[in-house]
This record gives sequence, C-alpha cells and structure tokens, in this order.
Amino acid sequence: MRDIADGIAAWRAAGTAFVLATVVRTRDSAPLAPGAAMAVSARGDVLGSVSGGCVEAAVYDVAREVLASGRAQLCAYGPGAGDAFEVGLTCGGTIEVLVAPVGDGLDAAVAAIREGRPTAVSWMVGGPGILGAHRVHPPEGPTGIVHSGRDVLFTQAFPPPARMLVFGSTDFAAAAVGVGKFLGYHVTVCDARPVFLTRQRFPDADALVVRWPHQYLEEISVDERTVICVLTHDPKFDVPVLAAALRTPARYIGAMGSRRTHEDRMRRLREAGADAKTFDRISSPIGLDLGARTPRETAVSIAAEIVALERGGSGRRLTELDTPIHR
Repeated sequence: MRDIADGIAAWRAAGTAFVLATVVRTRDSAPLAPGAAMAVSARGDVLGSVSGGCVEAAVYDVAREVLASGRAQLCAYGPGAGDAFEVGLTCGGTIEVLVAPVGDGLDAAVAAIREGRPTAVSWMVGGPGILGAHRVHPPEGPTGIVHSGRDVLFTQAFPPPARMLVFGSTDFAAAAVGVGKFLGYHVTVCDARPVFLTRQRFPDADALVVRWPHQYLEEISVDERTVICVLTHDPKFDVPVLAAALRTPARYIGAMGSRRTHEDRMRRLREAGADAKTFDRISSPIGLDLGARTPRETAVSIAAEIVALERGGSGRRLTELDTPIHR
C-alpha cells in the first residue's frame, strides 16, 4: 500500500469510493510478496498491482463486485484454472488476495505512510470475525499472518522508509539520488561545499546537508537498514567518512573509485587507526559489473548491488542460473 498511498489519499480527498485488494498469503514462486496492493475506485480507476499482471483483470472484476455489494471477498489464484483457482498464475505460485471495501478507518495509516511515520494495519482474513474488517495500530512485528484467538489476521507493518546517505555532490551523486528515490529510500545528500550542493542539482533529494561528511555521520543515528554511498572521490572526504561509516551498523557501505584508489584508501584508513577487519564491509569499486560508464548507468549499477545484497541475489544473469527467481 505504500506505493499507492498518495493516490489513495487523493481519492479520499475527492470523496471517491474504492476497494483495496491485498496479497495476504503466497506459496512457491509468487510474483509479488504479501502486502502488495491494488486499489480500484468506483469510477473504475486502478492503482497498484497484486501480481505484476497475471491476475489483475480477475481481481479487478472481484473489486467491482465488492464495490457493488459492500462485502469483502478472499480469492485464491494458482498455477491453473479449475475448481480450486479462478485463474492461472504463469509463474506456478499461489497467492491469496483479500478484496475489501475501505472507509475512513484507513486514513490514519495512509497519513502515517505519507509522512514517514511507522504504522500497521491488520485485516481479518479468517475465523468468526467479519472478513475484511481492519484496524490501524502501532507496528508490533513483521508483515504476515497472525492468529488472535479464533481470528486469523493479516498484519502489514509500514516502518519509515530506509535511509540512503549520499556523500558527495557530483553528477554521479545526483544520479544515485534519483535511483535511491525510485527504490523508496529517504535520501540525504551531504557535502562540505555549498556551491555544489544546491536544490537545482539535487531536486529529488529529501534533504541537503552542508557539513563535513564524517562529522554529519557521527552526529546522526544510523541503523541496520541504512545504505551509505561515498561518491566524493577525494581522500580528504572519503577516508574520514568511511572510518565513521565502519563504526555504524549500516547494511551497505559503497565507495566510488578505481581499484588503485581503493587500495590507497585502505592504506590511509589503516594509518588513521581504522580496524582492518571491517574493511570487507566496503564495496569498492562500487556497484555490479554492468560495464557502466555514465552517471545514470553507474547509479543503476549501484542500485543493483544494493538490491542484490538485501535480497540475497547473486548479481549474475538469471538466464545463466537454474535457481528460483523469487527467494
């Protein structure tokens, strides 16, 4: 629902009725994870997706029925048409989709998502409770099925967006900001040189910080979801900020530069007293081997490495592998 929160808010502001279809269970190679959502308005407009295209038309038809009746439906879609499933999923997986009417009870969650505040929504999907009934509450755990007495709930947690910290104000940094926003990060750009760090150069950044990078990093809270991209390509900035980054629990630390540049950085970090045992946390040269040359191509390479690290991907071409596409 995070991806369609702005559209849902616009519909609510306009008084447009709609229903929300949410993936609540998946098995095997499902195209999208639990929590994927598609909204259908009374005008017939659509936001989002539940399967990447496989069953959207069938879910749309169910949504129109729910709009007319006001009664939620729980539908299953699997690897072939028949009594058990309404339509086929070409990937061979199975998904269950709750299609439920939505009133003002969801407004608090939508507002929290748009403002970057943590929230959660629980939907009734089984048991004696009313199918599709939902409540908004503080996040209490990960997204998934929860049993509460005889009721079966699908609880979806919405933590604040993870942070991407970009150090440097180059064209490569500007491109990295764009792809970071595309991936859903809250992106901050930091550089000590105000002449380069302008809103005109970084229109998509959530925040611009004129500060020595290592000083800024030492002053803020960094958690295990944070990704750090050091793109200054200048040792007087690189070395202190990398030393500071290695002292944080950041999930990803990447630094731009050639192999020779990185070897020089490692020498300088040792001389600065950094723990050499942590140096393997630094991805440098940054990104996957895509043959990238331009800033935008390089940003795609960096983003690919970040996604592969988070999802456990190999970084190889899928056509060369015989492993499942969806882990």
